[in-house]
Amino acid sequence: MNLPHEVGTEPSGSGRRAGASPHIALSGRRLLVVDDEPECRKLLVVMLEQVGMSCTTASNGPEALSILQQKPVDAVIADLNMPTVSGLELLAQVRRFYPQQVFLMATGVDDVRVGMQAMRQGADDYLVKPLEAEMIVTSLERAFHKRRLEQEVESYRQHLEEMVSARTLQLQKALRRIERGYADTLDALGAAIDLRDSQTGGHSRRVLLYSVEMLKALTGTPKQLKSLAMGAWLHDIGKLAIPDAILFKPGPLTGEERKIMETHVRIGYDMVKRISFLADAAEIILTHHERWNGSGYPNGLKGETIPLGARIFAVADTVDAMTSDRPYHSALPFQTARDEIERKAGILFDPEVAGVFLSIPKQTWEAIRKPTAATETNGVLAGISIENSLDAAELQSNDVE
Repeated sequence: MNLPHEVGTEPSGSGRRAGASPHIALSGRRLLVVDDEPECRKLLVVMLEQVGMSCTTASNGPEALSILQQKPVDAVIADLNMPTVSGLELLAQVRRFYPQQVFLMATGVDDVRVGMQAMRQGADDYLVKPLEAEMIVTSLERAFHKRRLEQEVESYRQHLEEMVSARTLQLQKALRRIERGYADTLDALGAAIDLRDSQTGGHSRRVLLYSVEMLKALTGTPKQLKSLAMGAWLHDIGKLAIPDAILFKPGPLTGEERKIMETHVRIGYDMVKRISFLADAAEIILTHHERWNGSGYPNGLKGETIPLGARIFAVADTVDAMTSDRPYHSALPFQTARDEIERKAGILFDPEVAGVFLSIPKQTWEAIRKPTAATETNGVLAGISIENSLDAAELQSNDVE
């Protein structure tokens, strides 16, 4: 079967005739009359050509469908009772291939139930023979008016969908800019921490990426990954308030000095807890020195009462502290740190988290320690997965409207 012609419901020159009711000009409309009785076809053609309609006739359903395939038609008037293909069967075919086609059913049976059945199956109206010109014109005008209203509603719906899509795109771009603003803010805070404690330069970046790598292996959600990344990045922000004499002391701290040093977790927590987008990260800042057996601070939490992010961070922080130069010791080999995590699993560290750390190849950790991994830090902080991290140019291009 060939592709159907589009139904023309508003030909050029059509308009509204004067009057209070919704009159639709029929002049120029293309009508297909389908009836097995020649006299009925001729009568309809004579009546409707008088109001300016262009009429084509068909004696049966198959012929009507053939005409509809060959040329555009604005309306169909079909007899209900025809041989081979009835008016209702023709209606079903027309509705299948030409859903917007105006279709009137003509019947010699003055029975409302017959008309209602036709309209339930998709007819716009039904006409009872003998047909009168005024009745046909009124019914056609009403059907065309209905189709025009339907077109206007559909056009409005499509326009509304386009508006919603455009607004959604604008919102997504705005959210990306906000995310980038958050990332820039976090980057500035991290830089301030590094400037304050330059002897541990790069520590925040490395523990962030260590932590995220482990949480990914634990199938963490995007929200968990992002919260952990922010918490790890800012975990030492409270050290901005610790006196230099304690923070940079090359030897062991006294008991009093250690108490002061331990306040950095509470100070850091108080600094960020009121910032809405850092609320989840604040919990990690507060608890990142808690230990599995309850020997940590500030609250001596044990086991799974310690937030998962803090349990992951504890492993990441220990590994980086051992394998980096510090005022009080030189960097140790990675294998030494790995052995320490294995020995203290179930004591200081969550055994499941420790197991995940030990299962990740050494090459992965070595790659993270390289300065080039810094671009991945920005990706995580901006809410972008590490596997699909974008460089600065790509991020800027995404924000171009």
